[in-house]
Amino acid sequence: MDRYAVFGDPIKQSKSPWIHARFAEQSQQALEYSARLVKLEDFERSVAEFFENGGKGLNITAPLKERAWAMAKRHSEAARKAGAVNTLYRDSDGALIGENTDGTGLLRDLKQNHGAVLSEKRILLLGAGGAVKGVLANLIAESPSAIYIANRTVENAQALANAVQSKVEIHAVHYDDIPTEAFDFIINGTSVGLQGGLPKVHSGAVSTHTWCYDMIYGVGDTKFQTWAKSLQAAHAHDGLGMLVEQAAESFRIWRGHSPQTEPVIRQLRQLLAQA
Repeated sequence: MDRYAVFGDPIKQSKSPWIHARFAEQSQQALEYSARLVKLEDFERSVAEFFENGGKGLNITAPLKERAWAMAKRHSEAARKAGAVNTLYRDSDGALIGENTDGTGLLRDLKQNHGAVLSEKRILLLGAGGAVKGVLANLIAESPSAIYIANRTVENAQALANAVQSKVEIHAVHYDDIPTEAFDFIINGTSVGLQGGLPKVHSGAVSTHTWCYDMIYGVGDTKFQTWAKSLQAAHAHDGLGMLVEQAAESFRIWRGHSPQTEPVIRQLRQLLAQA
């Protein structure tokens, strides 16, 4: 049986084994997918052993995505632009290939599942870490009118903006310097919500036409969603759909089959509500 896994630290919260089991059932494919706790110092050895022992593909979570990028011998365009890898596999010559499906997952959730249109829109990205790196190029490809990257350390946001070549206006700002005019989209790429916090964004950034999207998810609304709804944002979505959509793209790369994501998103949300 073909073996796949997700490596991360922490990892016990991962829903990836459940998601890929649903994809395998849909396509009537037999495979094994597990979640493994892998420490940073053990990462390269663990990846090498996995593939040497017949493993077919890996998903990689933070904080290991940059290490996965460094290990890969070749990179997809998305992975190259992100500087991070969340999907690994070997080609027919045994070379390790790095992919990044995060941006694809975000856009599929926004556009296909929620009906969003990003062209000519003003987008505010919160954070300048791996989550934002993984989706920036995909957002640029949608031809928004401008992208603002807000971060506590402006230098990190500026470095991210400088790393991409784009005709789209890209601005790096501190949270205190976010423009007062309301944005069309605000995408939270920080993890502060996992500790019950909120990014420091003034309420003027949100209006009744603003889409707010949190790249994390949980049981019920995230703190960011609650904040957005309190300001009467037009939409306030979490990242559960992105999780499933990026997994579906990994499955397609590995198995040559594009799963149906809508029933998996629905079932996973029900599963979380029952937990």
